[in-house]
Amino acid sequence: MISMPRFSTRAAALALVLAAAAFDPGPARADEGFPFGLEMTLDAARQPGSKRIPSLDIGDAGEVILELWCKSGTGQFSVAGNTVIFVSGPLQDRSCPPGRAQADDELVAALSEAATWRRQGDVVSFVGPRTLRFRLNTN
Repeated sequence: MISMPRFSTRAAALALVLAAAAFDPGPARADEGFPFGLEMTLDAARQPGSKRIPSLDIGDAGEVILELWCKSGTGQFSVAGNTVIFVSGPLQDRSCPPGRAQADDELVAALSEAATWRRQGDVVSFVGPRTLRFRLNTN
């Protein structure tokens, strides 16, 4: 026979476990912050004749290394809440074909015009007149 005090302790422990399971707030949202210290790739198809897809390597202080379809360079992100400002540094021209050079310039201009950003899992969007979607490199 089970004594009453022992049953009450077990019942209380079971109730505590069930309450904790019901209250599970889900995973922490720390991964939903701005992707400082991470690298991401533009969600776009390769351009004809090129194996590259533009990527951003964002440092812990917002400094950026840009590897575009043809050009490369640096920049800086400043973030406050969901507001973002991107300032490009000089780009190195690698004797790009005119079409790829123009696509690089348009991409940098679109990043510079972005006013807000949002993150949903591994997808980061920069929103301005044109929305740019990047995927975090998780490998």
